[in-house]
Amino acid sequence: MSTSNVESVDTEGQPEPSPELDRLYEDFAAISTTPLWTQRDDLMPETPSPKAIPYVWKWKQLTDIAQRSGELVPVGRGGERRAIGLANPGLAPEAYCTPTLWAAIQYLGPYETAPEHRHSQNAFRFVVEGEGVWTVVNGDPVAMRRGDLLMTPGWFFHGHHNDTDQPMAWIDGLDVPLAHDLDFGFFEYGSERVTDEASPDISRSEMLWAHPGLTPLSAQRSLPSTPIAAYRWEYTDRALRNQLELEDAGHPATVEQGHAAIKYTNPTNGGDVLPTVRCEFHRLREGTATAVRHEVGSSVWQVFEGRGTVRLGDEARELEKGDLFVVPSWVPYSLEAETGLDLFRFSDAPVVERLNFARTYVPGVDRPEAPQER
Repeated sequence: MSTSNVESVDTEGQPEPSPELDRLYEDFAAISTTPLWTQRDDLMPETPSPKAIPYVWKWKQLTDIAQRSGELVPVGRGGERRAIGLANPGLAPEAYCTPTLWAAIQYLGPYETAPEHRHSQNAFRFVVEGEGVWTVVNGDPVAMRRGDLLMTPGWFFHGHHNDTDQPMAWIDGLDVPLAHDLDFGFFEYGSERVTDEASPDISRSEMLWAHPGLTPLSAQRSLPSTPIAAYRWEYTDRALRNQLELEDAGHPATVEQGHAAIKYTNPTNGGDVLPTVRCEFHRLREGTATAVRHEVGSSVWQVFEGRGTVRLGDEARELEKGDLFVVPSWVPYSLEAETGLDLFRFSDAPVVERLNFARTYVPGVDRPEAPQER
């Protein structure tokens, strides 16, 4: 290309059209290259510009369609799970909730067994209602009850069995999109049923690990995922209740006035329960409104109990028990509790923080935090 063509640019920094420029772009395509100046805004926007959109799924609709699936679709080898993914409309045709997180409602009918398998992807289950199902994780039967968080770290064999005459539904969360898009995934079939069909009140992992502040000397090394198979609701509830009691007594214990919150942690190192997924629980007093926040990274929330409103960008949506909503990266959000409001949350924060992309902005309170110097 001549010097005159290179130096002739329009007011937006783009070269003026010319036959030579057309040929240049054709030649770029012919050797599978693309010039940065034609895509800079897409590759490096001034702020995150997510394809995922804010979205709310209503629990009543999810459980209705899960029940219909239970009547028509068997659980067994091949399909493996009667799980219904929450597909973000902005990420179609992929059945992803966010670019890094997969979420689904899973449904197991009376006396059904979901066969064992394992995969590289990290997973958890959270129970908003019901009981009677045991998830068997690496041969350890773990009871699933309302309010419990059940862990299935990557490459652990797992299956489920329902010991009752009633169906049960819960939510699954995994890092499927992250593993899939980075080509990290492996999958392997296990037992046709489960390796232990017992139904104990407490799992072996809880007997060893689930004692606050106490670490067994038999196992002191740091583990990438939590060794605790179940985080029980009674302890979560007590921790949140005590935070609000301390707030009432004038002690700093909550993240903001009327807003108690906890992070589920790995007892071997104090970090997140899974290397790629953070799990939290939030409790808002009646009438509490949270600050508007922008956060790098995406999160999925489920209402455990109560009624309220979530504002996602410019849109406000009413929430009730079981409803799920997604907050894409940097989309402003806030919550307001009509009644006392309990919410479970999971996010890709461990990935964001480990890669040093974490950034938060609360309008009217602070400015966007500058990334750490490299």
